[in-house]
Amino acid sequence: MSSTATPPPELHLPDLPEVPVSLGPLGPAPGVGPARAPLAWRLREAVSTYLPLLLMALLAGSTWWLVKHTPQAGVAASHKPVRHDPDYTMRGFALNRFAPDGRFVARIEGDVLRHYPDTDRLEIEGVRIHAVARDGRITDARADRALANGDATEVQLLGHARVIAQLGPDDPLEIEGDFLHFFIRTERLKSHLPVVVKRGGSTTRAGGLDYDHLARELSLRGPVRASLPAGPARRP
Repeated sequence: MSSTATPPPELHLPDLPEVPVSLGPLGPAPGVGPARAPLAWRLREAVSTYLPLLLMALLAGSTWWLVKHTPQAGVAASHKPVRHDPDYTMRGFALNRFAPDGRFVARIEGDVLRHYPDTDRLEIEGVRIHAVARDGRITDARADRALANGDATEVQLLGHARVIAQLGPDDPLEIEGDFLHFFIRTERLKSHLPVVVKRGGSTTRAGGLDYDHLARELSLRGPVRASLPAGPARRP
């Protein structure tokens, strides 16, 4: 006995028309306006747009603040005013000066010495000077106080100034005044104030002087008044 398999039933549908399908973005429904993005999304877009500008402005401002407030040692030191205060003081001092060939030139002593760095000047109280010329002649000077340059080659004698210079054996020249400018290196003495000059038995008063110890030349400024010792009486 043979059996024949019954084929499955088939369903035939009519052909449908082809419909084009697009995968692009869907537009808004007809009659509806464009949809607005949420607030958070708009804030994020604004921040992402302006954040680089804000960061650049913040960086520029912080850089200016640092430059403005950073201390500059070199500039501050150059503009810092130098105070007129002594940087060192010596009491009961003595300074010796020598020529390049080793010859003794002068010795400066005093009660108190102060050095001022802003002017590189020396201020001396109770000054005493002992100088020796090239030919061996001696000059001694003293005053209540003195002002000198840094290397003590120029000394301004102030207050009861007195200088005694040897012109020769037993021939001293004495000069007194309230101001005497002593140039040790060139062995010169000047004054624009009244002075008293004594030599031998004569006394001369003048309005100023210029004395060259090397050349042994003395120039006096007027008015000049001199007192000369009386000579020996002549016999009739």
